[in-house]
Amino acid sequence: MTPQEILAQFGPREAMEYDVVVVGGGPGGLATAIRLKQQAATQGKEISVVVLEKGSEPGAHILSGAIMDPKALTELFPNWKALGAPLNQPVTDDAMVFLGEKSGFRTPNFLLPGCFQNHGNFIVSLGAVTRWMAEQAEGLGVEIFPGFTAAEVLYNDDGSVKGVATGNQGVGKDGNPSESFQIGMELHGKYTIFAEGARGHLGKQLIAKYKLDDGRDPQTYGLGIKEVWEIDPARHKPGFVMHTAGWPMDSDTYGGAFLYHAEDNKVALGFITGLDYANPYLSPFEEFQRWKTHPNVRYYFENAKGEVTAKRVGYGARAITAGGLLSLPKTVFPGGALVGCDAGYLNVSRIKGSHAAIKTGMLAADAAFDAVIAGRQHDELSAYPEAFEKSWLYTELNKSRNFKTWFKKGLTVGTLMNGLEQFVLKGNIPWTIHRDKPDHLYLKPAAECKPIIYPKPDGKLTFDRLSSVFISNTNHEEQQPAHLTLKDASVPVSINLAKFAGPEARYCPAGVYEFVKNEDNTDRLQINAQNCVHCKTCDIKDPTQNIVWVTPEGGGGPNYAGM
Repeated sequence: MTPQEILAQFGPREAMEYDVVVVGGGPGGLATAIRLKQQAATQGKEISVVVLEKGSEPGAHILSGAIMDPKALTELFPNWKALGAPLNQPVTDDAMVFLGEKSGFRTPNFLLPGCFQNHGNFIVSLGAVTRWMAEQAEGLGVEIFPGFTAAEVLYNDDGSVKGVATGNQGVGKDGNPSESFQIGMELHGKYTIFAEGARGHLGKQLIAKYKLDDGRDPQTYGLGIKEVWEIDPARHKPGFVMHTAGWPMDSDTYGGAFLYHAEDNKVALGFITGLDYANPYLSPFEEFQRWKTHPNVRYYFENAKGEVTAKRVGYGARAITAGGLLSLPKTVFPGGALVGCDAGYLNVSRIKGSHAAIKTGMLAADAAFDAVIAGRQHDELSAYPEAFEKSWLYTELNKSRNFKTWFKKGLTVGTLMNGLEQFVLKGNIPWTIHRDKPDHLYLKPAAECKPIIYPKPDGKLTFDRLSSVFISNTNHEEQQPAHLTLKDASVPVSINLAKFAGPEARYCPAGVYEFVKNEDNTDRLQINAQNCVHCKTCDIKDPTQNIVWVTPEGGGGPNYAGM
């Protein structure tokens, strides 16, 4: 049965009315909800707010490096330390290292531009910060519905956003309701704020419907893959931050890595690959595993005898926006707004987005609160983008607007020009460099590229995808329809495999896609949707844009702990 047929037979859906509906229980969505309730309390008003979170609990799907700039959090909660916010490990030292295959050169700290300096910032588990924010939100009276996906945008007759509908539960693989079927519900709001994170499923639809990206540069993304390890205390340096560029990437491919020494002998490490890479044989996951073998990196996982003694305790992956200010769409439309990474506010030069998500959530909340109190609904919250353009966040993003684009000219040019812009000119840049095509169009045919042979994992320092997904605690109800859909089932073999050597089998960090042989020796694409960690890479990088990521049943996906 189609969703429309299910609704016709089992509907109508129950509807719940709120002043503001927030889609996404990450830092941006929770900051929106918190600020609304704070404003109401300050002014002696009542405002009803609900947050939908597709993860099993707030923070379950949150993955970030993460170094957190507390500036926005301090605006939201000036007493965050007294309230027990889990920002416990201040940054004590920064290192920017350029790697050769066996060598490493550390840039002197006095030459580091401001975007690479982290004095006053904290190494955190963003998942833990999110769970803490959810507790604060609930304490203020915000309703939070974990395990509920916002699967559909609802519209009024005049074309404005009315709210969202949650996904149906208990639909079988054949698309028909099972014995455990429950129809979704509708949440109507005077305003609906979308805070789904990078490449949001509904945000993507809204940008297309309202043409919010007209006149903007195409958004560009990176895939961030992260592991958490527990290491020998003798090799642990609390607060030490290391970023690297160069090997194992070639000079024409954007990428870099990080290693953060958190509290309790834990280190967070990860690798970011720009999804505008050209070689279809490249595997971001394998590049990450290979990076860990560099002498400057593996040192932290070994003892004095060169034996790997550290233990890997976490794994995950997530796409991040990297286009910055030049790719920022219009963030308001009739009845709602986009905040955080759903819009693309991440500052790629700083590799930070949580402070931007919190700040934009606050700005959107202020605009929505004033509108609701004034008796308005379903119009454009124009005060939100106006406030953003007057904010410190706009100033910050404007200074780094060219950062990613310079690297399309290679590592050397990108490093020199960003050094000039950030260190010499201090972000006072008289020029703007634009990009003109989305990431999936950069992929070259396999015939024009050299295959990359990656070493086999050793199971101690380097690993395969499936063992990695296992420790991400990823789970989906097996009987539900696959949430990774194809517009045309013939395209993966006839185009992607034939022309691009099947890149989906390599760019996915969770082993979701694999090409297998049929009995007649023909090829077919097998989709292991139960492995999906919701990173959205396939939705972004598929060269034919044939793969469409849709929401699975609520509560499915990873259950990250300490990420």
